[in-house]
Amino acid sequence: MRLLVSALEHSANIHLKSLKQELGDDVEFLGIFDRELGEPIVDLRSLAIMGIVDALKKLRFFFKLADEMVNLAAQADKVLLIDSSGFNLPLAKKLKKKYPNKEIIYYILPQAWAWKKNRIATLVQTIDKLASILPFEKEYYPQNAPIEYVGHPLLDQITNFKECINEKLEHITFMPGSRKGEIRRLMPIFKELRKYLPIKKASVVIPEFFSLEEIKELYGDLSDFEVVHNAHKTLYEADFAFICSGTATLEAALIGTPFILAYKAKAIDYFIGSRVVKLSHVGLANIMFEKFKSKEIHPEFLQEEVSIKNLLDSFKAYDKSDFLKNSQELRKYLQHGSSKRVAEIIRS
Repeated sequence: MRLLVSALEHSANIHLKSLKQELGDDVEFLGIFDRELGEPIVDLRSLAIMGIVDALKKLRFFFKLADEMVNLAAQADKVLLIDSSGFNLPLAKKLKKKYPNKEIIYYILPQAWAWKKNRIATLVQTIDKLASILPFEKEYYPQNAPIEYVGHPLLDQITNFKECINEKLEHITFMPGSRKGEIRRLMPIFKELRKYLPIKKASVVIPEFFSLEEIKELYGDLSDFEVVHNAHKTLYEADFAFICSGTATLEAALIGTPFILAYKAKAIDYFIGSRVVKLSHVGLANIMFEKFKSKEIHPEFLQEEVSIKNLLDSFKAYDKSDFLKNSQELRKYLQHGSSKRVAEIIRS
């Protein structure tokens, strides 16, 4: 089988690797994905954008890339879209128009329930099979929609979970994000914060795709930190974490590592986003936990709230035992991984 794949994000490709293991070697990938999985048509690093302004600057590039994907689809048996709704949903419309009988599967759906609910109708009309990774997501779709909860992909990758809390707090890890803008805004704050924390070890998780020159330019002097790359291993070993918004917050919540979310976006991006997205939280774990427990699982600080005082005060007042109990409930809520079921859907 030849599968046209559109996986633009680093996190999407981590989940795609787990899916590839379930699919086996007789399924060939075409399109956009990590080079470890075949021969993509574009380098993923050229796709990295941060915020609405950056996206607008690259519009022409993405239009051309979408046209290339539509032409490539002629060689594929099926289509798999993963996350990245800004690119993948318009691509799905183009694909369905040109190849009305070619099956399109969408894995890790657009969070249309959070902001653009009108997209749900488009998804139902355009996508043949909707693979949801959020247990509550199906509630927002029509009863006859081709949507199924398949499990959560992080539970394919995470194998070690904490059963107790280390009250000594000897090791704290910092995760300032994977996009350059995020890192530039958060790392200076994390460096200053580290000075006030009475710990033996501080680590910083840096994506492996950054060159030594990029690391030096983005992070500066890291003599007070141990540089690590494996997020899951580090979160499991750490006693506490300070994390930029994103998938890493859900990883920490599932592993059982107490953490605080700190996020600073460009002022214009935050202004637009805060008026479009109607959510009480930005952390994935908080969004999910609120659905079935009506409370948050971890503290969040956004924009100007991200100060040394706020982070320190929250750190000192943190109820780590309560967090661990909530972490275990969240794992039960998500049930299991998703790769096995998505592979079955693709093959069916």
